[in-house]
Amino acid sequence: MADIFITGHRNPDMDSVCSAYAYAYLKNHLNPENRYIPVRCGNLNDATKAQFERIGIQPPAYLKDVRCRLSTVVRRGEPCLDIHDPVYQLIPLFSKMPSAVSVLEQGEFKGMLSVDEVNRYFLHENSGQRPEYHIVIDNIPKVVRGRFLHRGKVNTFEGPIVVGAMRFAVFSRYLEALDGPHTLLVVGDREEHIRKAMERHVACIIITGVEKGMTADVDFSSYDGSVYVSDEDTSETLRLLRLSVPISQLMDEDPPHLDGDMLFDEAKNMLAASKYRGMPVFQEGKWIGFVTRRCFLERPRTKVILVDHNEREQSIPGVEEAELMEIIDHHRMGSLKTPNPIYILCDPLGSTCTIVTTLYQRLGVDIPPDVAKVLLSGIISDTVILKSPTTTDVDRAAVKLLCRVGNVESLERFANEMFSTGATLEGRDPLKLVQTDFKEYQENGKHFGIGQCEVTTLSDVDEYKDALFGALETVRQENKLDFVLLMITDVVHENSVLLSDGLSRYEPKLAYTKESDHKFLLPGVLSRKKQLLPEILRVLEEG
Repeated sequence: MADIFITGHRNPDMDSVCSAYAYAYLKNHLNPENRYIPVRCGNLNDATKAQFERIGIQPPAYLKDVRCRLSTVVRRGEPCLDIHDPVYQLIPLFSKMPSAVSVLEQGEFKGMLSVDEVNRYFLHENSGQRPEYHIVIDNIPKVVRGRFLHRGKVNTFEGPIVVGAMRFAVFSRYLEALDGPHTLLVVGDREEHIRKAMERHVACIIITGVEKGMTADVDFSSYDGSVYVSDEDTSETLRLLRLSVPISQLMDEDPPHLDGDMLFDEAKNMLAASKYRGMPVFQEGKWIGFVTRRCFLERPRTKVILVDHNEREQSIPGVEEAELMEIIDHHRMGSLKTPNPIYILCDPLGSTCTIVTTLYQRLGVDIPPDVAKVLLSGIISDTVILKSPTTTDVDRAAVKLLCRVGNVESLERFANEMFSTGATLEGRDPLKLVQTDFKEYQENGKHFGIGQCEVTTLSDVDEYKDALFGALETVRQENKLDFVLLMITDVVHENSVLLSDGLSRYEPKLAYTKESDHKFLLPGVLSRKKQLLPEILRVLEEG
């Protein structure tokens, strides 16, 4: 199952958010093998937020970008070892997964082991000095076939492994020369050797070569150490004992870790610059798995469907790295390119929600009442209650259908309630008002932006225009734009006011009435796409 994100444009308006929500519902119904997730790449405006609350559903969640994150390549659910397990248990894991193994303690992540740490352990073991091993008595039967004859008081100790293969006199002198009692003795069924080891308080005695029963007559009841009878010969017992050391002895303490939210390339570079073959990955403080260098051989691409836009500059950050699956839109075609053919439905209707509604009808999918209200909200917002010049007969038919399916008795009452949120400029943050439904364009060598907000009266524009001009200047400078416009639309009286910043050179050529500095009256103008933008492009072309 693949996750496919459906997103509208930056600074999302009602149509952008509603079409993403409704199209995701349709796609999940048609293709349950994948998971279609509606998202938004900007903050909800007050009207959209309030409308989703009225309908009683959750709006699409915010998604910062669609760049490839480390979490998409994390190895999860791989076999793990406990920190106390013997090194011997690494062998079958490395034979299947030769890079790295995660180490836990009672389910909590403790570290990682790779073949590098194992190699370093055995190289150190043969570095010249007689090695001392961290012996865990409980690990011996996990590695060496056999049985205990006696369990001692000490379960763990550090000490050398000694073989009692020499003559008794030599063995005695050798044993007495050892520094300290923490020794593991591997010896055959030799009574004198065993008694001498007990006398010297050797920590553990492992007896080999016992087939039917011990010939040595030794009472171990007063012995403080452990006695184990191996079913293996002496050579094999020695080899396996070296592998009984707990894997905690091989691990680096407090290894560096990566965060699942890191960008793919950032994590790849960090691992490449480290000395490790693999590194653990945490997300929100919780261990989720690990990555090795092999995980970065190929970059996964996030699957994305675009609605209500088709230009990279207006889309979610990272869209150029994503795998674009579909485009559902009602705007002019932009500059996005895809390596493979994709499904594109671009219809010059008044709203993307209208297009989505027609898809439900065409594909024979029933529209749930709450989804019908979502689609209806997007259409009446983008067509300004079917008054915008972008409105078509298809939009009107879709509204009629959605009112019936959504049990909306009065379209006028439904629309008035929706537009009542943010009906005036009073109390609204000027910067947020400019940025909420803001689109950037690059035409005729100019990079500019146009914002639009909807109100039910233009009577208070002069009261707030100075603050709005300040916000326009801030947006222009922060985004390094040539000029910025704000179209304030009265959805009741079907008029707009245009405020501009940075357009002084072109203002005299505008076909609108200039009421004051950088303020223009736009009677009958409701659509940014179909009415305002073409006029701005005309002025730019004429220079």
